[in-house]
Amino acid sequence: MSDPVNDPASEPGDALVRVEAAAREPQRRSSAARVWAGLVGSVDEAWAELRIHRTQVLLSLIGVGVAVAALTAVVAAGSIATQATVENFERQSGRPATIGVHAYNPVTGAQPPKADLDRAFADAMERYGVTHVNRTMWGGLSVQFPDGVQGVSALGVDQPYAVMHRISIDQGSWFTERDTARLAPAIVVSGEIWERLGSPDLRRDPIIGIVTATGEVSAVIVGVTPKQSADGTFLQAFLLNDDFDRFAPPQDPAYPQLPQYEAWVPPGSASELGPILQRDIAAALGEDWEVAVQRQDYLAWEGAGDPLLVPKVVVVGVAILVMALGALGLVNIALVSVRHRIREIGIRRAFGATAGRVFFAVMMESVVATFVAGLVGVLLAIVLIRNPITESYLALVIQDIPGFPLEAALIGLGAATAVGALAGLLPALVAVRVKVIDAIRY
Repeated sequence: MSDPVNDPASEPGDALVRVEAAAREPQRRSSAARVWAGLVGSVDEAWAELRIHRTQVLLSLIGVGVAVAALTAVVAAGSIATQATVENFERQSGRPATIGVHAYNPVTGAQPPKADLDRAFADAMERYGVTHVNRTMWGGLSVQFPDGVQGVSALGVDQPYAVMHRISIDQGSWFTERDTARLAPAIVVSGEIWERLGSPDLRRDPIIGIVTATGEVSAVIVGVTPKQSADGTFLQAFLLNDDFDRFAPPQDPAYPQLPQYEAWVPPGSASELGPILQRDIAAALGEDWEVAVQRQDYLAWEGAGDPLLVPKVVVVGVAILVMALGALGLVNIALVSVRHRIREIGIRRAFGATAGRVFFAVMMESVVATFVAGLVGVLLAIVLIRNPITESYLALVIQDIPGFPLEAALIGLGAATAVGALAGLLPALVAVRVKVIDAIRY
């Protein structure tokens, strides 16, 4: 291999540059080594000082540790609250991206026949491979309870409704394919209805009586949703659409009700798929009908602002306030500590310690102390948030409990370190301004 320095084909100027660069390389490495050694030495010295003044340090660590634990817990709780809010939005309007389909006559405002729209909707979804589709009907049922007949709110749905709207099941299961083949209709009831029936064992296929115009029909309870009212007044039931059409009270022919047609599609393809579905369904219905296809999930509200902006602002505000209170207490303790160490600082200056070394040493004591306190605070916050008792309560309102957010731990440690640097700045400046003669006389 040729030597680029001694290569006769290379330019003399290039060779000189390479020689100078090679000569500076050991100097750069030596400088970096000195900086690293100085940093490690300062951290070690700060740790030794903390051990000497551990009583004072412990007081500051308690305040900072509690503040960091509160900050980290608040950020983690904000993540959980955001997840709860998102799931609540998804229960109401569907997961991203849920698109709704509506059809009407632009002149008369009339709606197309349900059978025609059912067929056009199903054909379009099958054509483009959309499997999570649902039709929702609202109405009421008369149910036979042990203490008499009472009306309950009822929804006619398709099987994918539970996934699309995050329906939780406490007992039993949601509708399955075999429920469509039952001789008796399958029904999912709310926890309030289940308790009023005496909390029967679902493994024995308990039945509930649905009172119709022609008599009473026995429906098999296959699942129970969580209770949503403390007084037991939330009475709601779900039926598959075919059963709902048979047993729900007949509609007024003058004002027929169409289902709410919706489909869950990948968010990235929603904007492209919407116009295509609108075109195909309109073509299947005929020119007399206008078809509208649009997103209805919460992410479709982005044009009107972030729906989670308020909880985010509240979480950030509380976190800043908590950390500011912790920093204020740390500054006070650090100033008192430095004033008690004036003689020590003067002696160190007399033995040759530079102002920069004293400044950096005092600041590093605060930084190291707050970093340790931050680490303890983060661990405490993790224990508070991720324990079986807390998770059991969260499971009542959240399906997908998020793991402890990494950003919460990083924010806690970063805030602790930053607060340590800021809190150590003023005491370090005070230490630098100490005069050697005055300090020795102190």
